[in-house]
Amino acid sequence: MKKLILVAAGLLAVGGALAQAAYPSKPIRFLVPFTAGSGTDLIARTVADTMSKSMGQTIIIENKPGAGGTIAASQVAKGEADGYTVLVHSSGHALNPAIYSTIGYDTLKDLSGITPLAALPNVLVVNPAKGWKSVADLVAAAKAKPGQLNYASAGVGSATHLNAEKFRLQAGIQALHVPYKGTPEAMTNVIGGSNDWFFAPLASALPLVKDGKLQALAVSTPARSPALPQVPTSVEAGVPGSDYTFWVGMIVASNTPAPVVKRLHEEALKALAHPEVKERMNKLGADPFPMTPEAFNAFIRAEVDAAAVIAKAASLKGQ
Repeated sequence: MKKLILVAAGLLAVGGALAQAAYPSKPIRFLVPFTAGSGTDLIARTVADTMSKSMGQTIIIENKPGAGGTIAASQVAKGEADGYTVLVHSSGHALNPAIYSTIGYDTLKDLSGITPLAALPNVLVVNPAKGWKSVADLVAAAKAKPGQLNYASAGVGSATHLNAEKFRLQAGIQALHVPYKGTPEAMTNVIGGSNDWFFAPLASALPLVKDGKLQALAVSTPARSPALPQVPTSVEAGVPGSDYTFWVGMIVASNTPAPVVKRLHEEALKALAHPEVKERMNKLGADPFPMTPEAFNAFIRAEVDAAAVIAKAASLKGQ
């Protein structure tokens, strides 16, 4: 019996090694639940090219926006658990179970993390023509006209939505939420003046801020961004407890074979350490944010709990 157990264990080890060696044998899809040009999309594309070259297979970026990312997440959760469809989602992933009563999957049971790819600030941007030079100006305007100002987001349940609601609650202001399919659409309407403000991913907003088309009032992270060192954090700007870190990570179906998870993790970390990827991340105002799959899953659980508190306080509901 002991010999049989040893043989079985050996066969499992060999099988696992073969599975890892054989993967990938065809192109991989990175399913991004937001439109092209969004912060999540830019980070996905930043690592995909390097991972593709290293793995010897094409990585196809497929944008599938809608319902705060739950459409894309559901597709991965219910799809083949073979590592050929990878969800590249943002921190909005943690908010979805709190605001959608029926998303068709269990965020913690049906999906499993590979690693976060990047952490970056959202930046509070307004149209310069509004005349608001600081967060204090925006807050004063909102308090003078309760509920009459509006803010844009990249969709209900997105990280930009959660960030804005956390800021709104901590600042003690009322404002109307106007969701879009993605970040580019939201920024276009802030530039056009139809929306008053937006917590945009820095990766997407930075060029427009530098061109003067958007004015940056604050960054969401606990520390200032080296990409915009003159811009204060929202906490420094007078809104305690409003800090929020936008992250982007790789996620697969929970029963994906361990050797495949290991290979994806190794290749992602290899890409994050690549000089060209580091340079691109730096230009986007993003920092590599690697974790083990186990640590990432624990991180997601904590994020889900934190997001649920904000969702309850703000009475957030998906559409």
